Amino acid sequence: MVMSGALTTDCISHVEFPPAEFEGDRSSLNVQGGFLHIVCSDTQRDDSPLQIWLSNQLDRLVRIRMALSNPDIRAQYDVCIIDTQGAVGHLQDAAVNAADVLLAPVAPDVLSAREFVDGTIKLVARHESASNLGYKVPAIQCVINRSENTVDSRTMSSLIRNQFIEMSGRVTVLATQIPQAVAYKKAATAQVPAHWIDPVRAGDHMHSLLWELIPNLSNKFTPNHRNELAPALGALHVPISTSDEPDSPLTTNS
Repeated sequence: MVMSGALTTDCISHVEFPPAEFEGDRSSLNVQGGFLHIVCSDTQRDDSPLQIWLSNQLDRLVRIRMALSNPDIRAQYDVCIIDTQGAVGHLQDAAVNAADVLLAPVAPDVLSAREFVDGTIKLVARHESASNLGYKVPAIQCVINRSENTVDSRTMSSLIRNQFIEMSGRVTVLATQIPQAVAYKKAATAQVPAHWIDPVRAGDHMHSLLWELIPNLSNKFTPNHRNELAPALGALHVPISTSDEPDSPLTTNS
């Protein structure tokens, strides 16, 4: 989002995958290269921060949605990801109104879980109040992030899932949990996808998460993957039989 002028190619950062300083094995990476454009918001002007500027715009709630509805944008991109701070503001409201799916990560600890559940309930209530004006509340999907193999982490994960059951299906907690792992920190430092750093564990979790978010990509693997998931994750994606054959009759032993 820019506060002055128009969006031009100067606003778009073309990301090179892998970056020149990447020290991993390049032989099994995507030979087609990366296809990712990053559009940076105009948030650096000291005289008018974006939140304040947006508050004075009459179309603030639909500004992002209208931009993404442009036919040229829809024709060139399969997925648009809007990344905002986890706070309440006009920018966050505009992003929610523009989204088809709201993906919210939450850490399985007491403070994070309590804050997340409370904030999500308030967000749903705030946007539902404007539904009679044609605004919508997108599907909300929660992903448990930085989980650990501890009793406390498992307890909090179960608590998060149970809390959202009470919201009558407004929030779906994804089955895939992203574990606490060094690979994600290394990937952030190297500015590459996590499955390039750890094709096995991180790669499995990224595939599982992607398949839940975009089901039509199920069972499609990246070039450097071994083409199967660990049993625990693979069990989350076992296809449900849709056979039209009648059930076999029950038999009893006489």
